[in-house]
Amino acid sequence: MSDLLRQLPAVETLRQAPPLADLPEPLAIRLAREAIAAVRAEVLAGALATPLALHDALVAAVSARVATLRQPSLRRILNGSGVLLHTNAGRAPLSAGAIAAIAETARGYSNLEFSLEDGRRSSRQDHVRSLLCWLTGAEDALVVNNGAAAVLLALHALAAGKQVLVSRGELVEIGGGFRIPEVMTAAGATLVEVGATNRTHLRDYERPLLRDKNQQIAALLQVHRSNFALVGFTKTPDLAELAALAHAHGRPLVVDVGSGALGGLGQAMRGAFDREPQVAEVLRQGADLVLFSGDKLVSGPQAGILVGKRAYIQAAAQSPLARALRVDHLTIAALEHVLRSHLLGTAAAELPVLAAVAQDAAAIAQQAALAAERLRAGLPAGWQVAVAPCEAQLGGGTDPLVRLPSNALVLARTGWSGPELQAHVLAAPVPVIGRVRGDRLWLDVRTLAAGSHGAPVDAWAAELLASVRHAEA
Repeated sequence: MSDLLRQLPAVETLRQAPPLADLPEPLAIRLAREAIAAVRAEVLAGALATPLALHDALVAAVSARVATLRQPSLRRILNGSGVLLHTNAGRAPLSAGAIAAIAETARGYSNLEFSLEDGRRSSRQDHVRSLLCWLTGAEDALVVNNGAAAVLLALHALAAGKQVLVSRGELVEIGGGFRIPEVMTAAGATLVEVGATNRTHLRDYERPLLRDKNQQIAALLQVHRSNFALVGFTKTPDLAELAALAHAHGRPLVVDVGSGALGGLGQAMRGAFDREPQVAEVLRQGADLVLFSGDKLVSGPQAGILVGKRAYIQAAAQSPLARALRVDHLTIAALEHVLRSHLLGTAAAELPVLAAVAQDAAAIAQQAALAAERLRAGLPAGWQVAVAPCEAQLGGGTDPLVRLPSNALVLARTGWSGPELQAHVLAAPVPVIGRVRGDRLWLDVRTLAAGSHGAPVDAWAAELLASVRHAEA
């Protein structure tokens, strides 16, 4: 071990050797130090025993760091997972129009907070406020950087230092382990649980309101159970009745609907979003503030959207948190385009996730057959490609009971296990994610098509073929 450690090169020697020699000196020194430290740790752990192994480990350590430097970490992938709004894969792919809007805005300066009418400073919210109000019937609207931020900001603005009533059955956990009680604590509000996990009645909200002589209860919060289903012996108060109770006691009702179904998507969506609250309907039934995400059923960029009564929106907008949670000009550009698509009735055809939901089973089956034919013709011996029925799902915290009939390309290669197949296609220039089942990799055609921006099946099948063929390299 001591002999091996003595053979480690000096930092200066390593940084002057290819491929570090071509890099700026401070960066080359940093990478050389990291590589030497990593190999030294391997020697001390007993993982390296010969000078040749030491040399190979050093080359690998340097090469890995230079590759990380040269190749973008955030990359486009082909999504064959069967989950349309895949949180780990960026949720909703943007439409071509939204991408064009981002590119145009990013090319130079923009009127983000500059009024073209009078030359004065304006608000970035002006670009989307009217569109959101027209879509939902709200008095006012505000956009922040994600759905959790919308909840945080609303609670901080309306209930910091006070109490908020929430049903025990709605204390949900969202992705990444974040929970409603924790968001509430971060907002400075105190959670008051009412009802039971499976059954909450209107009287459960009324009792603490009647006892609240010192006006410590600032709001009622209803959270849509969007990422799980509660079935069986259950009870939830009617929204209109809950709103009437809140207003009778002079409190606002805040509703977090999660996914943000905007409605007006036509017969193609019938059945897919039946259990998702429609934002406009929630407001019509009496909610004072409705919160939802921009990158789920809105099918736009990551954003958190607040719509509702002007007084409550303005309270949120004037909070110091509003600046910390604000969105940038690129998000505004994409969201403006997507909202306009909803308003003009083109969303179901134009926005990739909604278009994928709208496709019928026969169209998916036809695409699967064509893609399988392309793969069989282009793959070498040892590969098998079959087509099998499967089910896709919305994902992204939307209705977990929705299942969309789909077809999968089922790949197998002689001598490889399912996990090996997945590992190989993940290493392709355009990585592919799928579902491993035994010694096969299932790639859902509905989600593959959703990421193709409306390109014909032959185009995305050719890209898929290139990624699978790369596995042979």
